[in-house]
Amino acid sequence: MTEEKIERLIKLNLLFSIDGFGPSRILTLISHFGTIENIFDASKSDIKSSPSINEKLSTKLIASFKNYNRIKDHTLTQLEKLKKAGCWVITRWDENYPKYLKNIYAPPLILFGIGEYLETDNESISIVGTRIPSAYGKIQAEIFANEISSRGITVVSGMARGIDSIAQESCLQNGGRTIGIIGSGLDVIYPPENKSLFKKITKNGAVLSEFKLGTKPDAQNFPQRNRIISGISLGTLVIETKVTGGAMQTAALALDQNREVFAIPGNVNSPQSEGTNRLIQRGEAKLVSNFADILSELGERLSIDHEGKTKKIQVELNLFEEKILSALNESKLQIDRLAEITKFSSGECLVHLLNLEFSGLVKQLPGKVFIKV
Repeated sequence: MTEEKIERLIKLNLLFSIDGFGPSRILTLISHFGTIENIFDASKSDIKSSPSINEKLSTKLIASFKNYNRIKDHTLTQLEKLKKAGCWVITRWDENYPKYLKNIYAPPLILFGIGEYLETDNESISIVGTRIPSAYGKIQAEIFANEISSRGITVVSGMARGIDSIAQESCLQNGGRTIGIIGSGLDVIYPPENKSLFKKITKNGAVLSEFKLGTKPDAQNFPQRNRIISGISLGTLVIETKVTGGAMQTAALALDQNREVFAIPGNVNSPQSEGTNRLIQRGEAKLVSNFADILSELGERLSIDHEGKTKKIQVELNLFEEKILSALNESKLQIDRLAEITKFSSGECLVHLLNLEFSGLVKQLPGKVFIKV
């Protein structure tokens, strides 16, 4: 880290050490003064007259300045421990900070990681769900993780038992990249049986945490972790969850963050499907039965592969599909007009359009209007 970044980290740690100062309040304070450096250069009167904090908090802030050297020593010791553990740390203002996470409400201002977070990981989809999935849930987690990773899209999850672990294991087995978000320090692996998964992720992805080394996986940490899972991704796929499950919280956070939410429908008599069915029923999640349903929503934003080139999906087309794509080259077409141009029946067109949708080459709009992706 450069001296400038170390200095910023020291000052952030000092602000976090003040009772009543969390990510949201600190970000508001920095926004008011322009930079974190300006806070520490400001006069006492400027701080006390700041509209971003009240008189009590401004007094605490001014009093904390005397702790600078102690916080500096603590931060340097922390950096040395991270280095020895093979970990790294970034702040919200660093260029390699996750793109979409930066703009959520109260983003983590300090993020610890192990492994490598690539620019292409910004195009990711989160998969979350119950810790006790049914056989159906396990199969769906494997199918969707394989489909997503095979397109060069990064899979994000929380490394929890059940759906999370199955999705991330399947992604890795398929040669894909995955990002794990945990609710503890990077040196405290939870659940403990995921030590092997942790190591595999660090070799083909990264594990991220908002929490310092040594932090235990206490219950209050997981809502904070969930906002990162949803915020770092373009969309969140929920595969089986009870209505009281943590995945429901992640879905709610995704909606608050203006992210897409997808859910797989399930047996109405299965407790594991209560949450996903409710999300769909309330219109809070799009019902998905295959990857094409996700691609139809996110296709335009999932265009970069790991080499930074435009992604071109290699698909073998039959003569009917080639003719349909050729007709759609000019403009979007309603199904009857498409049938007229291709001289196929509407039924034949719909059969071939379904295959083209699944391949991510065609998108269906309202009114049975189709457009080439």
